[in-house]
Amino acid sequence: MTGRTPPRRRDEIVQRRAVTAVLAAAALLLTAGCSSDDGGPPGGDGSASPTGTAATSPSSSPEGSAEETPPAKGSVKVVRTVTTGLSSPWGLAPLADGDLLVSSRDEATITRVDGKTGEKTELGEVPGVSPSGEGGLLGIALSPAYASDHMIYAYFTSASDNRIVRMIYDEGKPAGEQLGAPDTVFRGIPKGEVHNGGRIAFGPDRMLYAGTGESGDTGLSQDKESLGGKILRLTPEGEPAPGNPFPDSAVYSYGHRNVQGLAWDGKQRLFAAEFGQNTWDELNAIRPGDNYGWPEAEGESDDGGFHDPVDQWSTDKASPSGIAHAEGSVWMAGLRGERLWRIPLKGTEASAAPQAFLEGEYGRLRTVAAAGGNKLWLVTSNTDGRGNPKEGDDRILELEVS
Repeated sequence: MTGRTPPRRRDEIVQRRAVTAVLAAAALLLTAGCSSDDGGPPGGDGSASPTGTAATSPSSSPEGSAEETPPAKGSVKVVRTVTTGLSSPWGLAPLADGDLLVSSRDEATITRVDGKTGEKTELGEVPGVSPSGEGGLLGIALSPAYASDHMIYAYFTSASDNRIVRMIYDEGKPAGEQLGAPDTVFRGIPKGEVHNGGRIAFGPDRMLYAGTGESGDTGLSQDKESLGGKILRLTPEGEPAPGNPFPDSAVYSYGHRNVQGLAWDGKQRLFAAEFGQNTWDELNAIRPGDNYGWPEAEGESDDGGFHDPVDQWSTDKASPSGIAHAEGSVWMAGLRGERLWRIPLKGTEASAAPQAFLEGEYGRLRTVAAAGGNKLWLVTSNTDGRGNPKEGDDRILELEVS
């Protein structure tokens, strides 16, 4: 024995190694193609063309034709009232253990609600908030690394602007003192008595998305240099996210009036709810770099340069704020409309007529959030100065939907 492999055996080993290498390379390419952790926009409909505009419209997206369509009619059942006695609730962030964090717009506080008993514990007040009109402490979101960094992100109105901060939540400290000093990650969003936007959410790509308003200055929406009337996409540190459609800009889409709802479907496509002025409220499928028309267009338009909504509603039937995706549909909370809308989807198009639930039963509805499976959390908004509070308002409800 010389310790050498016979020639025929050696050739077989080389061939097997070559095949293994090819298969490994193919698997690596497949993984890279399917992953959105590289910081790029999530999903097939989230890719921008080299020019920074959408390569194709969502309505022509091929995957829509192959997707399962939800039933034309759905249902909503109020399982229970989780808690009552909330003051001007706005943002909602579910915790992994089933508890909920809720922000108070006017009191600038964040409260933890026990998901089983409804017991409320105030974490603390967020310093620097200047509540006025529609401004104050608005949306909140948990860091993508919350399990290790315990960071809560918040969008709020200050004395000079709307901004996004993050704070450490220390459960070991006494109630009322559990929020660390806010670290400002993004500032300079226009503020006003109205149209402050305010919804924030981390997407499937672990980037931070924020819906902003034009603060009453309609000219800001079409100005790509302005942060007003936009959807922004940021890194967790507040920098323009990699892959954004405009160089060195946080702007992801523009031509919006007042975005207060953000949600992704199971294929990582982004949808947004938007307040209209006097005619049409909108649910939009968001494509990076697209122009959604305001103030030149409200609702559907004959102008091919504007992205038409998935659906639209008269303002007295909607005035939408939060949205969530569950059971193949987008669920949209209506303030002035005092109802919860179900919009069944096939791809990025409505597959059937919208359906309204809970009309007038709980007053103004501010925020809706996915609770897993066929469950939703729903937050009322009757203590915001525009509603008619009843005993127990405001409240969080648990829903079963189909």
